[in-house]
Amino acid sequence: MKEQSFEEIYAAYKNAGEQQAIEDNDGSTTLPDASGKEQIVAVRKNDDGDLIAFKTSAGRELDYVTALQDAKAGKLAHVDVFHKYGRDILRSEPDGIKENNLDNLPTF
Repeated sequence: MKEQSFEEIYAAYKNAGEQQAIEDNDGSTTLPDASGKEQIVAVRKNDDGDLIAFKTSAGRELDYVTALQDAKAGKLAHVDVFHKYGRDILRSEPDGIKENNLDNLPTF
């Protein structure tokens, strides 16, 4: 039996978790609406690939600071705010599905 590398073992573990998350979500890579809250459905990036704006399911276009404020106030579903590098950062809730991560959403 061939011994697997650390990378191969982790990749298999991560893939299995992602597949299970999709199965748990009835085959969908999008999360269900969370009690009427808006969801981020598209993003805008700058030339460095940084997220700078967000479009919501209600059609609102939010700059980064407004999106942070709305997320902190609980107005946006499926995102978290955490403090790192001396500032607040917006990110997708870790759910094991990479397709719905903010970096992987369509652009507008």
